[in-house]
Amino acid sequence: MQRPHIQEAVAAAAPGGERTGASATFAELLKRVKAEGLLDLDPRYYVGKLALNTALLAVGFVAFFELGNTWWQLLTAVWMGLCGGQSAFMWHDAGHKAMFRSKKAASAVGYVHANLVNGVSYGWWVNHHNRHHSNPNHLDMDPDIGRRTAIFDIKQYPTRKGTQKLVVRYQSVMFFVLLVLEGFKMLKTAVVSITGGKTKRPLLETSLILLRAAIYLTCAFTFLSPGLAVAFIVVQHAALGVYFGMIFAPNHKGMQVRDGEEETLDWLQRQVLTSRNIRPSLFIDFLYGGLNYQVEHHLFPAMPQKSLPRARELTMEYCAERGVPYHEVGFWRSYREVASFLHKVSAPVRRGDVDEQIRRQAMEAA
Repeated sequence: MQRPHIQEAVAAAAPGGERTGASATFAELLKRVKAEGLLDLDPRYYVGKLALNTALLAVGFVAFFELGNTWWQLLTAVWMGLCGGQSAFMWHDAGHKAMFRSKKAASAVGYVHANLVNGVSYGWWVNHHNRHHSNPNHLDMDPDIGRRTAIFDIKQYPTRKGTQKLVVRYQSVMFFVLLVLEGFKMLKTAVVSITGGKTKRPLLETSLILLRAAIYLTCAFTFLSPGLAVAFIVVQHAALGVYFGMIFAPNHKGMQVRDGEEETLDWLQRQVLTSRNIRPSLFIDFLYGGLNYQVEHHLFPAMPQKSLPRARELTMEYCAERGVPYHEVGFWRSYREVASFLHKVSAPVRRGDVDEQIRRQAMEAA
């Protein structure tokens, strides 16, 4: 697959091949955003969000205890999986310092919603996510690309082994199928990160994850039959994984991919050209926790959720003025674009000409 360099993609958007976006500066856009106070924190807004998140979890617990030992509990499991996804927005915004000025308050929200509610290592996630924000969609620098079985450039294929090769062959479908394992994968990553000394507060993180496990397993195996308890756990984590996947898949997959030892783009182009927005509505904004405004979130990571809609208007206006391509699509089209991209990347695997494509790509890059 011929993969256009991102700078070439920018230039191609201008009449006569003139490079677009050359005069666009992040400082100018930032000035417009600051002028409207869009980066100002509003803790009261997040108090409301935290209250809503707690209420959603409470509904799930009430349903669990009221229903008792019945297979209708699998609906509760799905609900609790979705609640876990909603709580992820809380630790996400806390980690970006978009929620509270107090580092202690933000960390408390992060550890509770990541470790205690979801069994995810907050310390690991902060480090991982910050590196992703610095170099999104970069094959060598974005850890979100490195941790996937799917490939985003054919040159990654030789590193895949065994069943991974089969997954890559049909990755336009398997990428979404394997999302059911994402919740379990995050649990495994938490254990590996904490025991491997990759977190700053291992005792706190371990204690919260063990407390979660004790409460979770006690409730499941005390109030449900063994078979139903296992089914509940599997369904809850599968629902959580699929929801996580819905959140992250459209954000960057299928947008421009970059590689190389050095970063060649400025902050504005790096974030805008590698991110995809999903057209907003009240439901979409709630479903994605504001991450459907992916372009604006990447430009202004510390911006509160409530400011993202207005920031979108300013960013779209600025990009139009300066000729910077800005990509926003509807809900279903976003996933079609992801699937089409993954299918195209893996086409040489199905044709059996991987080595030829890698050589051709290397020659074009030289």
